[in-house]
Amino acid sequence: MSTAEATLATTLPGEHVRIAVNKDTEPFWQAAKEGRLVAPQCADCGTFRLPPTPFCPNCQSRGVNWIELSGEATVYSFAVVHGIPGIPELTLVPAVVDLPDAPGARLVSNVVDVRPADVTIGMALRADFSPIADGWMLPVFRPADVRKG
Repeated sequence: MSTAEATLATTLPGEHVRIAVNKDTEPFWQAAKEGRLVAPQCADCGTFRLPPTPFCPNCQSRGVNWIELSGEATVYSFAVVHGIPGIPELTLVPAVVDLPDAPGARLVSNVVDVRPADVTIGMALRADFSPIADGWMLPVFRPADVRKG
């Protein structure tokens, strides 16, 4: 097995990740800081939306309820990135994940603690949180059968 095949996917080092928070996104980031995954749901028509927006893309309502999710997800799409400028040894698996408790909502994140060759469309995932800059936490996803070490 080559070194690349044995390397587990990770996420960017936390000090390199900065987020922008505004009134529409702050509930998402505050929940992540507490180790919870949430999604905005239109208070009028029930449409889920990620990323958070000031109004519902379906009915244009500004009413929103923040729904706590189970953290379960599945891989909808993914890529494998071997190295980035300044960190050539980094292996990333950025992915678009489906959130079954928020139908229609998808989140872009990273799949971690898995060999990139083992990631598949439809793979069951579980949310976890990784520390990033300024005391925030970034939602990441692990294969559902992998426990945090």
